[in-house]
This record gives sequence, structure tokens and C-alpha cells, in this order.
Amino acid sequence: MAKLMDRVRSFLRSPQGRRTVEKAKRIANDPGNQAKARRFLERLRTRRH
Repeated sequence: MAKLMDRVRSFLRSPQGRRTVEKAKRIANDPGNQAKARRFLERLRTRRH
């Protein structure tokens, strides 16, 4: 498991990893995507009960 985390950290420090993180942040800040995520999480919560 440690080896996998090392690879993930290495990727996140690379230029491509930083671009990916920035793109994910932009997508996450979109109100429409936030609403989609909330609906999805709500569906998951209601299915478990």
C-alpha cells in the first residue's frame, strides 16, 4: 500500500498531476456539478437505509 501512495504523491507533484488537480478544482467549484454531486450522495444515503 505504501508503494501505491508513493506513486500517487509522485504523480501529484509532477506538472501533469498539478494540472489535473487544478482542473478537478475548477470542475468542483461549478455550482451545477456541486448540485449533481449532492443529488448523487443523497441517492447513496437513501439506498443504504
